[in-house]
Amino acid sequence: MRGIRSRLAGALGGEGGSSPVEFVLVGMMLTLLTLGVLQFGLSIYVRNLVHDAAVEGAFHAALADTSLEDGARRTREIVARTVGPEYATDVEVHETGRLGHPSVVVSVRATLPLVGLLGAPRLLEVNASAPVESLD
Repeated sequence: MRGIRSRLAGALGGEGGSSPVEFVLVGMMLTLLTLGVLQFGLSIYVRNLVHDAAVEGAFHAALADTSLEDGARRTREIVARTVGPEYATDVEVHETGRLGHPSVVVSVRATLPLVGLLGAPRLLEVNASAPVESLD
């Protein structure tokens, strides 16, 4: 009986074979952390692209010889060209008198990428405004 206990305790008490298990666990955690940082960077990149497209659309719509629909079309074209057409479905353009002068506001609601470019629809919202140009 004593021989079985001592052999069993010797087999279970040793640390042989623990290095590969530790390597796999730590490697998995580092891989997940790296993928999370890359996904966060992709989300910020998509947000910046959509915001820049909204700014460009607002400045285009604010020109004296263009309409609000021209600004919305320009925003949709830029977003579709840079990120994809599924990100350019919800673009709104309206005029406002914010800050005491007429301006154009472009609002874009797009998909927030959570896994690659797949994600939650309409969770990312950006706004851009530009002063209206006049010929006076």
